[in-house]
Amino acid sequence: MAAAFARRACGLLRPVAASLGRTAQVCHLFGTVRPQRFCTFAIPKICGPVRAPLTLTSRPSILQRVCPLAPSLTKQPSREITYYSVKKGKRKTCKSVPERFMRLHCGLWIRRKAGYKKKLWKKMPARRRRLREHVFCNKTQSRLLDKMTTSFWKRRNWFLNDPYLTYHDRTNLKF
Repeated sequence: MAAAFARRACGLLRPVAASLGRTAQVCHLFGTVRPQRFCTFAIPKICGPVRAPLTLTSRPSILQRVCPLAPSLTKQPSREITYYSVKKGKRKTCKSVPERFMRLHCGLWIRRKAGYKKKLWKKMPARRRRLREHVFCNKTQSRLLDKMTTSFWKRRNWFLNDPYLTYHDRTNLKF
């Protein structure tokens, strides 16, 4: 940041030094010294703002130009966890977690693959079959999902004809 400021300041002061009839650079005043180019004069006080020519201004990057149009590009993801509710002062579950994920009793979380409902008409049957499969979340994701839910979602449930019954209890699993 400081180096960028020094470069910008040097670019702004270059026309000043040229208008004074001096050819030396004034960059070392801001902490950046260019080799073999030292300046020994003092800069006089200038009335009014110093305007840089259009050739010295840098173009903004593509991300900076697009951000006002799509603010979601720079927006950081937020997890809406309520630590203390207004009515009872209890922790609340993030509602999207139980909707999208399922917790097995061994502590693992499973989810559907991304895009399993989107534009199925243009996907091949093999790809549609692969998208219907469930995926295990890794250790970091499982720990984060545990923090986003309350103990109600971590208890064991017994369902009739549960298709996940063989996956609830895992042996030889370091987790």
